[in-house]
This record gives sequence, C-alpha cells and structure tokens, in this order.
Amino acid sequence: MSKSKHILALVAAAALVAGCAGSGGSAGGSTQSAAELDALTQQIVKQSFHDKGIVKVADVFRDDETTRLCNAADVAGKPLDGDTAKRIEELNMKAIKWPSDGKFLGDWREGEKIAQSGRGMTWTDTAKTVNGGNCYNCHQITKEEISFGTIGTSLYNFGKIRGVTDPNSPAAQEMVKYTWGKIWNSKAYNACSNMPRAGHMGILNEDQVRHLVALLLDPKSPVNQ
Repeated sequence: MSKSKHILALVAAAALVAGCAGSGGSAGGSTQSAAELDALTQQIVKQSFHDKGIVKVADVFRDDETTRLCNAADVAGKPLDGDTAKRIEELNMKAIKWPSDGKFLGDWREGEKIAQSGRGMTWTDTAKTVNGGNCYNCHQITKEEISFGTIGTSLYNFGKIRGVTDPNSPAAQEMVKYTWGKIWNSKAYNACSNMPRAGHMGILNEDQVRHLVALLLDPKSPVNQ
C-alpha cells in the first residue's frame, strides 16, 4: 500500500471510530468529547509517519504552548481570547534573538535568493542543503513577479511605503527592528500568525534573516523600486 493510501485508510479508520463514538456505540455507552477525538486523530496521524532522510518524526510533530493553543483555537473555529493572545505574544517576543553583532541589515541580493528559494527541510534534501525562506509562496516580492502566493500581504515597496529611505538612520530603527522580529518570530506580533517562526524554529539562521531584512528595507532592493 502506498503512503498516501495508508494515510487515507488511517483517517477513514479515525472517522469510523468517531462515528461509532458519536452514536453512543451500544446502550449505555458514552460519547467521546471533541478533545478525545482530536487526541485520537493526532495519534493515528503520528503513527502514519516515519523517519525518512533528514526528516524526523520528532521534528515534524515538535510543538510548544503557542502551537498547541493556536491549533486548538483553529479546531474550535474561534480566535484566542484577548488575554491569552497577549500572553502568547509576550512569550514569543521574549524568545526573539536579536543580531549578535548589532547589525540588522545584510545584502539584499542574498536576501532575494533566500526569499525565492523553497529548498530545505524535506526528505529529498540532504542535511547540507541550505534552507530557503519560501517567501514567494505567501507574498508578492517584486512587481516583475507573475506568480506568487496571497496568504500573506504583498511585500512590494515594503520599505518605501513605511518611509524608510535610509535604514541606517535613527528614524528607521524602529521599523528595522520590527522587520527583524517579524521574520524571526512572527507570533510575537500576532499570536496565531500563519507566518512561520523562521528564526525561532531554526528554519533560517541569523545571517539569512539579516539578508531578508535588507531585501525588505534597502532602498536599492528591487522590493523598493
């Protein structure tokens, strides 16, 4: 049986169990709660995965309080309450690693390569494959692009729209710091943001984040043309 068919079979089994539980099974039987059914589904999904290449099960299902709470809110179909969202954002803000040398901007040319690369972290990649940012999958980056994702807002003219004419000037430092923080850990600014926590989760390293900040804020970058 192929992996895809195997997963489908497991999901079907979960649905069958859920259906039986929902009908009460037998006289006097109790209905399983949504939380119990969710836990059962998670267990079945995890059992369908196995280590392959550089992809490890432990990494695929790695989570923390932020992930658990946001996933639960998504399943429930309603956002986190205000106090919980604020607490999660504060927790992630404290987890941001700021540039160790104090330099927020790198080379926008390298940043463009990173933004347009979707390589890395899949079982077909080697451990030495340099991760890309996969930014194009969710954002428009330049006006020349004819195919880009729309889950995230357009990044075209990111710096220009925000009035950054010299990213090294004191006036621009608040926006420079925000841009770094947003790339490093997006959930510090929006508790259940769909944007990956690129730096926090080890997807991108410090130098790569530095180059992406330059791509977004350097006036010479194609983003700001």
